Amino acid sequence: MVTLFFVICILVGFLSAFVGSIAGLGGGVILVPTLLIFYELFDSFSWATSQNIVSISLIVMIFTAISSSISYYKKNRIDYKSGFIFVAFGVPGGMLGSWLNAFINTDRFTLYFGLLMIAMFFFFFIRKKTPQKQVEHTGVWMVERTIHMKGNTYHYGFSILAVMVVAFLVGVLSGLFGIGGGSLMVPAMMLLFHFPAHIATATSMFIIVFLSMFSSITHVVLGHVNWEYVWLFIPGAWLGGTIGAKVNQKMKASTVEGFLRILLLIIGIRLIWQGLQ
Repeated sequence: MVTLFFVICILVGFLSAFVGSIAGLGGGVILVPTLLIFYELFDSFSWATSQNIVSISLIVMIFTAISSSISYYKKNRIDYKSGFIFVAFGVPGGMLGSWLNAFINTDRFTLYFGLLMIAMFFFFFIRKKTPQKQVEHTGVWMVERTIHMKGNTYHYGFSILAVMVVAFLVGVLSGLFGIGGGSLMVPAMMLLFHFPAHIATATSMFIIVFLSMFSSITHVVLGHVNWEYVWLFIPGAWLGGTIGAKVNQKMKASTVEGFLRILLLIIGIRLIWQGLQ
C-alpha cells in the first residue's frame, strides 16, 4: 500500500509538470485540484490540507520550472528582459498571497479554487478568439521587444505600469492557490501584451521559477510545509517538466489549450461541488 502511494505521488508530479510545462502553466492547476480531490476520497491523503497542498505545489513547481527553463534556454525562447520585469512585481504579490493562504480552511479553499479554474477556462477562451496585433510602444514607461526565432521576427511591447498591476495580482493568486501563476500569466502576456505563443510559454516558466521560490520561502517560514510528502512529487515533476518542454516545441499550442480548457472546466465543476458539500 505504501509503494502504491509513492507511485501515485510520482505520477501526479509527472503529469502535473508535463501538462503544465507544455502550456507554460507550471503544473499547479493540475497538482492542486488533484490533491484536493484525493483529500476527500482517500485516507492516505488526509494530510492534504489547503496549506500543505499549496506549499507542496509551489516547491514542486520550482523544479518543474527549472527543468522546463533549461530546455527552453537551449532553444533560445525565453525573453529574459521582460521576464525579470514581471518577476520584480510578481514576487511581492506571491509573498502576500502565501501569507493570506493561512486564513483559508480547506473546504473554502476548494470552492475558491474551483471558481478560479472556471474563470481560467473562460480566460483561455477569450485569448483564443483575440487576434495578435503588431503595435508600436513608445515612452519612458514603455518597453519594446524584438525577438528573432526560427527565421521569424516578432515585435511586441508593454507598459511597465500595466505589468506592475498584472504581475502583482498574478503573484498574489500564485502564492494563495499554489498555481505558479502561469495559468494566468500566459494568457495575460498574449492577450494584453501581445507576446508570441511560444515566447510567452517559455518566459512564463522562467518567471515561475522565481515566483514559486519566493512564495515557497514564505510558506516555509509560516510552517505550512509537510516535508515528508514534498520529496515524493519532485522526481516526477523534474522529468515531466523536461519532457513537456520538449513536446511543446513539436505540438500546436491550440491542441494543448483545447485539452487544457476541457480539463479546467471538468475539474473546476468537481471542486465547486466538493466545496459546497
